[in-house]
Amino acid sequence: MNALTKQAASFSESMIPQCLENAAMDPTLFDTYGVKRGLRDKAGNGVVAGLTNISDVSAYWFDEQGNKHPQEGKLSYRGYNINDLVNGFVREKRFGFEETTYLLLFSKLPDEKELAEFTELLASLRRLPTNFVRDVIMKASGKDIMNSMTRSVLTLGSYDDTLNDTSLSNVLRQCLMLISEFPMLAVYGYRAYSHYERNKSLYIHRPDMSLSTAENILRMLRPDKKFTKLEALVLDIALVLHMEHGGGNNSTFTTRVVTSSGSDTYSVMAAALCSLKGPKHGGANIKVQQMMKDLKKHVKDTSDVDEIVFYLSQLLNKEAFDKKGLIYGMGHAVYSVSDPRAQIFKGFVKDLAEEKGLMDDYQLYSNVEQLAVDLISKRRTIYKGVCANVDFYSGFVYSMLGIPEELFTPLFAMARIVGWSAHRMEELITGDKIIRPAYKPLSTQKEYIDLHNRP
Repeated sequence: MNALTKQAASFSESMIPQCLENAAMDPTLFDTYGVKRGLRDKAGNGVVAGLTNISDVSAYWFDEQGNKHPQEGKLSYRGYNINDLVNGFVREKRFGFEETTYLLLFSKLPDEKELAEFTELLASLRRLPTNFVRDVIMKASGKDIMNSMTRSVLTLGSYDDTLNDTSLSNVLRQCLMLISEFPMLAVYGYRAYSHYERNKSLYIHRPDMSLSTAENILRMLRPDKKFTKLEALVLDIALVLHMEHGGGNNSTFTTRVVTSSGSDTYSVMAAALCSLKGPKHGGANIKVQQMMKDLKKHVKDTSDVDEIVFYLSQLLNKEAFDKKGLIYGMGHAVYSVSDPRAQIFKGFVKDLAEEKGLMDDYQLYSNVEQLAVDLISKRRTIYKGVCANVDFYSGFVYSMLGIPEELFTPLFAMARIVGWSAHRMEELITGDKIIRPAYKPLSTQKEYIDLHNRP
């Protein structure tokens, strides 16, 4: 830390009490003025801010009296149940990312010819401008790959002669290019960090046009470019399950907010990336991994249920790990009985664990899931049920695939950009107003005092 940085840090530290005093407000005022904190009511239901045809996330059913009842979580893309979509391409031994991308963008399942042409188009777009890797990605490398991706996305905008053209055809072209380029931006960003910051060997593998998105991610990441069919299949399923989750999740809502201002596609996707990287959103699976590592340090026998329960109780009592009182990977803003993505994923996680010889770890995750749900339900007063969410297992899968933690959230982004693209298009088509919610002002009017008269 240089002298100027230290000076700025010292000044900032000294002003914190002033900031805290200025921001302080009586929490009961939120109820007084009917403010929905986080745009959610006290039961956790989101404020309805828009309409969408892209996906449906549901966890309740309503009786004739309008009473809400929890049910198994459901997720559909363009009206198709996520279970049916995954079972369809798995049964036919195909990869699903490209097909599901087509569905989310164009509202229909492609036929064989359409899918082949679309897959070929995405493959042909897996390229970056000349010297982009050297001049942009390799410069100012760092551990935060999401920041690296954001910088790269904004820089790609400077290569686009039609940057600010928001016609549907141009926006779709830009979205398709970014969907194809995201894996390269992420993997190459990690390779730069690994080389310059961790003193590892530097290698850049070009994508193979004959391979799927999931296969190319593994190919570009690994030194020998090799992977098994099951590894690629499980990663492909992970991408499909993370592609879209309604218009209200933080990064997708960010996409729609920035789109509503008339901004360009690169700025919109950069904003979405910044939203996704937060530990309360896309970074949650990293917290699960870190929690499980801490569990293994403090639980001598990971097959002993009593020891696991004791550790989980310590988590809830704010006595273990980060002392936040949370069991990461448990609970979801919408789902109560089950997260359909976690339910689908779990079976494939088991298959991969068997291939990797990590069934003991899989059993530990399974035990923690069951015990945590029971503990939280008994010890916390909650307005709805609690269940394992998809983040509980995704980090475990990525670690089994040899994917470093620095790429966990970027992998989420490689998938979710498809949903962002669909919502950007829908907002351009159906939205005609800039999104602008209101905040209730609490400040009082003050008399201006000349500089030399201020106390």
